[in-house]
Amino acid sequence: MLEGVRVALGVTGSIAAVKTVELAHELRRQGATVRAVTTPAAADIVHPWSLEFATDNPVVTEITGGVEHVELCGTDGWADVLVIAPATANTVGKVAAAIDDTPVTTCATTALGAGLPVVVVPAMHEPMYDHPGVLDALERLESWDVALVDPRIEEGKAKIAAAETVVTELARATTDGTLAGEHVVVTSGATTESIDPIRTLSNRASGRTGRAVARACYVRGADVTVVHDGPDLPWATVHRVESAAEMREATLECVADADALVSAAAISDYTVPQRPEKIRSGQESLTLELEPTPKLLDAVRDARPDLPIVGFKAETDGDDAALLERARALRDRVDLAFVVANHAGVMGDDRTRALLVRADDHETVEGSKTHLGSRIADELASILS
Repeated sequence: MLEGVRVALGVTGSIAAVKTVELAHELRRQGATVRAVTTPAAADIVHPWSLEFATDNPVVTEITGGVEHVELCGTDGWADVLVIAPATANTVGKVAAAIDDTPVTTCATTALGAGLPVVVVPAMHEPMYDHPGVLDALERLESWDVALVDPRIEEGKAKIAAAETVVTELARATTDGTLAGEHVVVTSGATTESIDPIRTLSNRASGRTGRAVARACYVRGADVTVVHDGPDLPWATVHRVESAAEMREATLECVADADALVSAAAISDYTVPQRPEKIRSGQESLTLELEPTPKLLDAVRDARPDLPIVGFKAETDGDDAALLERARALRDRVDLAFVVANHAGVMGDDRTRALLVRADDHETVEGSKTHLGSRIADELASILS
């Protein structure tokens, strides 16, 4: 996600500085090259040698005659982006006031003056985060197009965001905004039909592909809405649903003002009338009357005749030729922008193989679901452009 990106990592004196060694490792795992800059207070919490080991680069602990701030973050400097993680209340206020009294704040002023993307990851006690002056400073930074990564509010603390969230914001800050200004709705994962208050019918879909598509669209600048029975996502507005009916209702509501829909969810094709009480065990046999569920894509197409829609088609039998035939039939029936087709055996796996089926041709995409999500987002951007 950060392949070839050069990241200047500013570390300040929050106890969350202990997390930056793992953050630096994660940035490198995502393909970035990292150079760290510390404040004196940060060096009391995490030793510069630890950051040197994590980044495989010398750490800037002071500004010398080598004008490290300019070399790193100046016009035509080394870095593609400056991230301050963690950013204390003290540092946030100084950056907003253009006060340069540490290597990190000096790099920040230089980066802002040079037009370098800046990402700020606050971490502090919750009362400090709620201080009017800190909130004003954060608002000022945001008005300067500084990307703010919201902390996790837990146990009276505004804790540093997860490494995955920081990576996502850095990717957004350094990726062409090919979907900027677009509202993309993504359905993801499985739906579940209740048999009784305890038992359900569902499927093996994990939602990884849908979440990967949503993240990739966000990275390219989109406002993203995810409809699923899954976790909150820092980069999307989440509408949590369970059944096929709930997903249909929520999706129709969300696409009313959307620019595109990516229908990646494995929606139940059948439902059952829910029994009000638990079905008692010990019976010799039990028959469930399955009723077909209305097709989400048909409902969306009726409501939004001109909306670009990406459909998904999973099959358990046949070769690629059969998969292509069924994908094209779905594309033609609902007038889809393109279809992502795959064999159902990849459900739940980290890696996948899929066919992107367009009007006149198709391509094969193999690799991680993150890679597939990126490819789908790029194809959608080319359509919306």
